[in-house]
Amino acid sequence: VVVTGSDDHLWKMWALPDGNIIMTGEGHTDWLSGCCFHPSGTQLVTSSGDTTVRIWDFSKRGCILTLEGHAHAVWDCAWHSCGDFVASASMDSTSKIWDVNSERCRYTMCGHKDSVNSIEFLPFSNTVLTSSADKTLSLWDART
Repeated sequence: VVVTGSDDHLWKMWALPDGNIIMTGEGHTDWLSGCCFHPSGTQLVTSSGDTTVRIWDFSKRGCILTLEGHAHAVWDCAWHSCGDFVASASMDSTSKIWDVNSERCRYTMCGHKDSVNSIEFLPFSNTVLTSSADKTLSLWDART
């Protein structure tokens, strides 16, 4: 499976090796910057220049949740290995941890002095790694 974004703000999921389109997602209003499969493989999270993070459900064939709260474009997104949390990295110099079940931001991580360009959870832990245009990497405890 391959997921691609396009200039028309759609993403497409392609089957390999035949190249058939499995699903198309429409909803973001600006370019797509990141995507990550849910640990169970049943959902996808995407990030966009429209300042939002969206969660897509494959069985429902559409967006089930839009997370809003960043002031600028969102560069990257990642699922926690438990599948209940999503992390986002933004041009607004912050990162956020979102609780998917309560549909709200649990934590906002501030400290970078420039755009946060990528984010990743250490598997099976509460540790988050961010990289920034300020030329630093930061390790965060998502609980604090």
